[in-house]
Amino acid sequence: MNIKCIKFIAENITYQEVCGGKVIEVGALDVNGSPRYILQLLNPREYIGVDIESGNGVDIVCPAENVVERFGENVFDIVVSTEMLEHALEWRAAISNLKRVLKLNGLLLITTRSRGFKYHGFPYDFWRYESEDFQKIFYDMEIIRLEKDIVSPGVFLKARKPENFIEKDLTDIAIYNIVLDRTVKVLDPESSVFKAKQKQILSREEQKAKRKLRRAKRKQLKGQIYGFLGQLLYKAK
Repeated sequence: MNIKCIKFIAENITYQEVCGGKVIEVGALDVNGSPRYILQLLNPREYIGVDIESGNGVDIVCPAENVVERFGENVFDIVVSTEMLEHALEWRAAISNLKRVLKLNGLLLITTRSRGFKYHGFPYDFWRYESEDFQKIFYDMEIIRLEKDIVSPGVFLKARKPENFIEKDLTDIAIYNIVLDRTVKVLDPESSVFKAKQKQILSREEQKAKRKLRRAKRKQLKGQIYGFLGQLLYKAK
């Protein structure tokens, strides 16, 4: 998560909006940064972090697709999701749950990645969203702020769930899939084409990781050699 994501959350939420309210963070595992620390300073009555696996920042293990089943509808005053949606295979179900678990007049804060951002599997990576996609996806919400991430390709959203909320059908919306390198309405992760392309990507990522490790080892070895030579020169004086 880049600093722009945290900055967006910090600049687009107020003490009055958070204080005394119930907050849920969906995709809360703190891998490289979290908005939790900022939001907890604003004195929420309750803060719950959920993710698909346990770890730092996760209070309850629960996938995004099941938060309504776990907590019910119209429960939280604020729903936050940073850098999660690109990893959710069933993105429609994930977004539906984010909307439905939110109270009427509640606030939704989302950050995610757009085309041009590299593959990053934690453990998988599927989607890239554009601001135009979010305008369609969140047509049933009151969009307060929608902007592009100028640091790394991405999109940020702040929206309010209206009193007269009627959930939009997202069936006909196609989203860019980074593995297939094209927009799709339906993705079959078990198809031979998808598996082959994903294998190619994972192989490239593995090779990149190995090259990075080799460079780090060479740098470490060079430092050790220079250190050893420095000790010899010091002793020779």
